[in-house]
Amino acid sequence: MKTIRNQKGFTLVELAIVLVIIGLILGAVLKGQELINSARMKRLQNLEKEINAAINTYMDKYGKYPGDDNAMNARWGITDGNNNGQIAGLTTTCAAGTTTETCVAWRALRLSNMVSGDSTSAINPNNPYGGVVGIGNVAVQGLTTHWIGLTNVPYDVCEILDQQYDDGTPAAGYNSGDVRGSGDYNTATSGAYTLYFRF
Repeated sequence: MKTIRNQKGFTLVELAIVLVIIGLILGAVLKGQELINSARMKRLQNLEKEINAAINTYMDKYGKYPGDDNAMNARWGITDGNNNGQIAGLTTTCAAGTTTETCVAWRALRLSNMVSGDSTSAINPNNPYGGVVGIGNVAVQGLTTHWIGLTNVPYDVCEILDQQYDDGTPAAGYNSGDVRGSGDYNTATSGAYTLYFRF
């Protein structure tokens, strides 16, 4: 029978060091993912605040809501609104030449330099979760008023933002208060919703 000499393998100390290194790498990856998710949520919050500020600045400057303004044709050559104090509807699928108030509002905000983007287009701006932003007066969970709608927001982000900025009542949060959702993200374990902020 032959015996093998100088057979080498990993010692327990070497294996422990390898496991520690793997653990550190996994921890760094998970922490990095957490930082990315946190940054994306912060960008969404900032986007909502920027849109809200742009609408209010437009109101201060022109005395009318963008899209509802009946002097836009004289000012920029775009379709006038009916000046009834409401941005009619809330569309998240505006095409380039759409002339509804909810879509023309984006052109008015761009032409007045309140938001960035192509001023010849009424297309909705994108949000950090791959969805878009819509603005207008529409009924959301029983309340008809002006909303900023952010589509494709993950259920857990909806719940966090609702608790941070509104009534903090998870049981009824998606259908009450000034932050509402297109569905019950409080009991969801997956999926994405449209999150609405009242303005």
